[in-house]
Amino acid sequence: MRLLLLGADGQVGHELERVLAPLGEVIACNRNGDHGRLPIDLAHAGQAAEAISQLRPDWVVNAAAYTAVDQAEAEPALAQRINGAALAEIGSAAKAVGAAVLHYSTDYVFPGDFGRPCREDDPTAPINAYGQSKLAGEVALRDSLPRHLILRTAWVYAARGRNFLHTMLRLARQRPRLTVVSDQLGAPTPAHQIAAASALLLARMSEHDSSHWVGRWGSFHLAAAGQTSWHGFASAIVESAAQRGWLDNVPDVAPIPTADFPTPARRPADSRLDCSRLHATHGLRLPDWRVGLQQVLADLPTMP
Repeated sequence: MRLLLLGADGQVGHELERVLAPLGEVIACNRNGDHGRLPIDLAHAGQAAEAISQLRPDWVVNAAAYTAVDQAEAEPALAQRINGAALAEIGSAAKAVGAAVLHYSTDYVFPGDFGRPCREDDPTAPINAYGQSKLAGEVALRDSLPRHLILRTAWVYAARGRNFLHTMLRLARQRPRLTVVSDQLGAPTPAHQIAAASALLLARMSEHDSSHWVGRWGSFHLAAAGQTSWHGFASAIVESAAQRGWLDNVPDVAPIPTADFPTPARRPADSRLDCSRLHATHGLRLPDWRVGLQQVLADLPTMP
């Protein structure tokens, strides 16, 4: 099996490059083409489609994305290009060579006001430019390629890269008191678990011909089990760091409302995702978010 991996230098892409290797030939791509990877920048029209046409993969795994949520408010056209229009090109090119596509999306396609975990068939209504661009990509992929899997996830973090975990660990060393939003709900989801579930999903899909998977394509939610707030996540990070002896002084972690932490882009108040459809259809379910946090911290041998 030949897999074309887009966005190999991102949090999820980095983990995917490692776990997809046993499935076959992995052609890893990033924007700059460094570390021996193929250069593909979704900001440039046609690059991904040309690579798909030439390489003729069995699967295109798209972990590339514009993820600067606040910056997207200032440059929505670029976000739409990378997260939206590029998916139409990827889907059409994949269809032409008989490939399937695995694509990652976000809870930000929902308004976050349902008062319960979002289901796949709930009405989408993004409240910021980033969410609008990701929804455009979902629509473009659905319209261009029947054989697709869209995995919506939320609150992604990893042992590498810039993310909430690393920010909290850094601030915990610098400040005696941290203030963190407590009225947004979600489930922190480690990139390595997303990648592992994706690899298992692709392996299962490849065991049978396409007729076996009729009705098993489409959109699914993939996030850690359980729920917390950003304040709850930060508190767990600080507590775990203290237990590991990473902090000379343990800061107080104080809750604040979203209104006290204004950002250019609005965030959904409720980012919880109902992942029961993925479990019912493909038998996959991630463990509680606390388990994932300890796994990621174990990959940090010392305080970052």
